[in-house]
Amino acid sequence: MKQAAIKNKIQTNYDIPSDWTVMPLGTLGSFSKGKGILKEQVISDGLPCIRYGEIYTTHDFIIKEFKSFISDDVAAESKEIENGDILFAGSGETIEEIGKAVAYIGSEKAYAGGDVIILSTKKDVNPECLSYALETDFVKRQKRVLGQGNSVVHIYPSDLSKVKIILPPLPEQKNIAQVLSTADAAIHTNEKLIAQKELRKKWLMQQLLTGKKRLKGFGEEWKENKLEYFIKEYKQKPTGVDNYEVLTSAKSGLMKQTDYYGDNRITNRDDADYNVIPPNYLTYRSRSDDGLFTFNKNDLGITGLISGYYPVFTIKNGDLDFILMYMNYYKQKLTKYAIGTSQLVLAMNSLKEAKFVLPEHEEQAAIARVLQSADKEISLLKLTAEKLREKKKGLMQKLLTGKIRIK
Repeated sequence: MKQAAIKNKIQTNYDIPSDWTVMPLGTLGSFSKGKGILKEQVISDGLPCIRYGEIYTTHDFIIKEFKSFISDDVAAESKEIENGDILFAGSGETIEEIGKAVAYIGSEKAYAGGDVIILSTKKDVNPECLSYALETDFVKRQKRVLGQGNSVVHIYPSDLSKVKIILPPLPEQKNIAQVLSTADAAIHTNEKLIAQKELRKKWLMQQLLTGKKRLKGFGEEWKENKLEYFIKEYKQKPTGVDNYEVLTSAKSGLMKQTDYYGDNRITNRDDADYNVIPPNYLTYRSRSDDGLFTFNKNDLGITGLISGYYPVFTIKNGDLDFILMYMNYYKQKLTKYAIGTSQLVLAMNSLKEAKFVLPEHEEQAAIARVLQSADKEISLLKLTAEKLREKKKGLMQKLLTGKIRIK
């Protein structure tokens, strides 16, 4: 690659090479819309299809394989897509994600459902390069302006046709697509490895947390105990308004409320509604809408506050990390100790009454080390994946603005 020779400046707010063109999407082909394909019409085998939600959740830039299928009868009422088509999500939950696009470069007969906008490109456009170009900051800013709605955001073919796109000559489009596809392949390989490691960890949990598989050196029979044998409730209310960080329970675990909400101020705080949670203590939300109770450890290294709905406890007998993994693995079983109908409530006293069959402390610690090692492998791979995505994002911005040219 070599640095681009910059000769002209246009309304993109940066310079582009003189042999590149800025044009509306409407000049690159014709727009149409997908039809039908309800969720209940999707089957496990049949003719491949894509629904608008899958553009967000399943496909990235290029459709490599279909995950959904429909019958011949449903296909007859739907819209067929062809090689070279660009598929846009016509609806989304946020302005940021509206109009996400993927390219279809396959040859098999496939179909697009409702709320999918289709751009059938001309032969002098490389659909892969176009798909990447549609995710540059220059284009995303335009799509954000065009998105309409509040709770659900929509974008329409007439809007997309006006979106300006920057493209190099066709040979360079193909070269850019090849470079970015190689970057995508590296990301895909890494993600497959993550999926394999996660499956292996799931298998390890199924074997080790049930006693089906025993680690070398352990053969003593597991014993049934109430959880009150292992856990010790921690009841402390805060003193002073600003002595502690307020914590929030997220999918990834406990985190500072200011980090979660992106706000340096906590307003309307009443310390009476909080419990103190020291480092390495455990907690869970005692009220559950989905019928499952998830346990988290305060691994932030600080003493914090957590909502009064979250009882706090520590482990008095046994290995803390094992008990945490064990209770999360068997959280479905805990629902029988809860009360309520539409919302289940699992009080600390009820949690203590729950009976489980567990190994002795030494075996608990050994099992925890094995599962933590598997977790560490997955975390490192996810960190690598994030770095690969950031590297590709930077490459996209440079290649698709002409800041770097491919020889």
